[in-house]
This record gives sequence, structure tokens and C-alpha cells, in this order.
Amino acid sequence: MRRTAFLATVTALVLGALVPVNVPRAQAVPAASAAFAHPGVTVSRAQLDFVRDKVGAAAQPWKGAFDQLLASKYADLSRTPEPRAVVECGSYSNPDHGCTDERQDALAAYTDALAWYVTRDERYAKKAIELMDAWSAVVKDHTDSNAPLQTGWAGSSWPRAAEIIKYTYTGAWANSGRFATMLRDVYLPEVINGSHSNGNWELSMTEAAIGISVFLEDRSSYDKAMARFRTRTAAYVYLASDGELPRTVPSQNLNTRDKIVAYWQGQGTFVTGLTQETCRDLTHTGYGISAISHVAETSRIQGQDLYGTDVGERLRQALGFQARYQLGASVPSSLCGGSLKLGLGPVTEIGYNALHNRLGIAMSNTGTLTLRNRPAAGNNLFVAWETLTHGDNPA
Repeated sequence: MRRTAFLATVTALVLGALVPVNVPRAQAVPAASAAFAHPGVTVSRAQLDFVRDKVGAAAQPWKGAFDQLLASKYADLSRTPEPRAVVECGSYSNPDHGCTDERQDALAAYTDALAWYVTRDERYAKKAIELMDAWSAVVKDHTDSNAPLQTGWAGSSWPRAAEIIKYTYTGAWANSGRFATMLRDVYLPEVINGSHSNGNWELSMTEAAIGISVFLEDRSSYDKAMARFRTRTAAYVYLASDGELPRTVPSQNLNTRDKIVAYWQGQGTFVTGLTQETCRDLTHTGYGISAISHVAETSRIQGQDLYGTDVGERLRQALGFQARYQLGASVPSSLCGGSLKLGLGPVTEIGYNALHNRLGIAMSNTGTLTLRNRPAAGNNLFVAWETLTHGDNPA
């Protein structure tokens, strides 16, 4: 057997063994490609080419979205990076010792990488490199209670930027190896083993682990994070086919109905599309949904299309359920006591494009909300410019 075929077969067997036993066999993970595709974190070269062509033709919504990007503080070529050796983040970033600076510098690097690709103006590529080099020369650790989540947020943005620069910019990036070492030694150990907190934590951390693994070409870490992602996604979004109660992450020991209801923010009535954090607020729910869409898109680029599995169905239902109420539908008394905290955020573009535009699935509420939010900017944490990169993008 050829080596590439052998590796693909082994990977498929390992991943298949890690699928939860109550996932239908028809939804097992497709076989992975033997080699990683680059750039391949959230956005591919084909998608970037589509965006560049549309912006060049002044077509909407891409031209408007790109103008929004260039006008943002993240594309400011005079930006000065603010790296710290130790980033200390408490609950809700209090204290904030480098937390906002790190997240925003990472988002700025990604913004500059996109600006470089579309314009071919080397100043943006060099600014992205400056930001990545500044942090890779300094940062050593993340501390305090929000350290895992902070590492997940920043660690999701860094590899998106790095993938575009490393694989499309022909100029010098002398410290790319040091940047890789930063991701491997500072970020990956913090996120690879997940979290027992609210589901958006582990989903964001897993997104970071998967993106970092692509950049490092670390198949073992990629497969480990992807298996954790499948389990957590199934435990984050409820489907009626799950049974009377939502699925759980086994290591959390949510082994009674009372424990599960408490973990689901006191919600005891489970309906398709409900998430573990819907009754907390739609903002944090949006973080979880966004991470699911980012990982599904990265996985598709890497040769494993999860949109046709339970991951895609959970993403579709979660988007539609939350979008309905974000659009103003009345909340029944059986849902969160009849009251929801809105604020879903700009998190619908990737899932809507993949499921509705590519697969032809009807998603009326999600579509209405997506069009209403265009051009979607971001959430200043780990979501940015998704109308530009994924809005009606067939690539």
C-alpha cells in the first residue's frame, strides 16, 4: 500500500474509533487527506482568490466589506504591537493585563494578511509580520482564571494570519520558525486538552488547537482536537434525535438529569437547536456557534467535510433557532422562563454560506439575519470580516 493511502486509512480508523458510540455510523468522520492544505485555516486560497476578484470588480457585498476592513483600527499601518511576557486575564478580562492587546494584535495581523492578499500592498504583509514577530519574541505564558479562553481566542486568530503570510507572501519572514515555536510551546499546551467550563470555552480552545495544528502540520494534535470537537459539538447543540436529554462530555460526569439541567442554565425542556448557553445569553452562544463554523470550514479545506454529518445538522439547527429569536420572535414560557438576552453577533456568514449556498438547504431565519448584518465586521475577540471572506463565496 502506498504511504499516502496507508496514512489516510490509519487516520480514518483512529477517528472512527473516537466518534461517540451513539453517533450513527453513517455520520462517521470522512477520511482525512494525508497532507495539510495551505493556506488552510478558516479560509482557503480559492476563497481568497474569489474575494480578491470581487473586490477588484467593486462587486457587493465584498467591496463594502473590504472598505470596512481597511477603515478599521486593525488595518492601521501605524499600529504599535503591545506584547507581554505574561498575559494575565481574570473573569471577563478583569484584570486585563495584556488580554485586549493580545487579542487585538492577533486580529490586526489577520486583518493585515487579508489586506495584503487583496491589494498585494507589501506594507500590509510586513505589518502582519511585525505583529507576529513582536509577540513571538516576548510572550511566555497566560495566567489567571480566563487563561484557557484567552489563549483560545488569540490562538484562533494567529494561525489564520500566519497561514496567509507564510503561503502567499513571497517576501522574507525570517522569524516564522520562532512564531511556530510560540504556537507550539505557549498556546497549544493551554488549549489542546479542552475545558470543563461552558461549552463556548472548549469550542474556542479547540478551534485554536486545530488552526495551530494546521500551521505546525501536527497531525497528532489535529486529530486529537478534532475528536474533542466532535464530542463537544454534540454536547453543545441539542437535536431531538439525541433522546430525552442532551448528550454530555463524559469527563464532566453530568450523570443525572438535575446536573444536566443545571449545566444547561436551568433549562429543563430540550428542543432542537437549543444550545447549552442559550439561556445564559445569545452572545456567548454565538461564540460557541462561531467556533463550530470555523472548525467545520477548516476541516472542509483539509479534506474532511463535516457539513454532511451531525456537525452540519447541529450547526444548521443552532443558527436557525438563535436567529429566529434574534430577529424578534416571541419567546415561549418553556424557553428560558420566557426571556432571552439577545446579542448573537456576526456569526452566521460561514455556516449560512456552507449549508445554504453550497448545499442548498433552506435557512430562512439565518438568511434574513445574515443579510441584515452585512457587512459583518467582527466581535473584537476572534471573529472578523466574515462577509468579506465567506459571504456568498462558492470556492
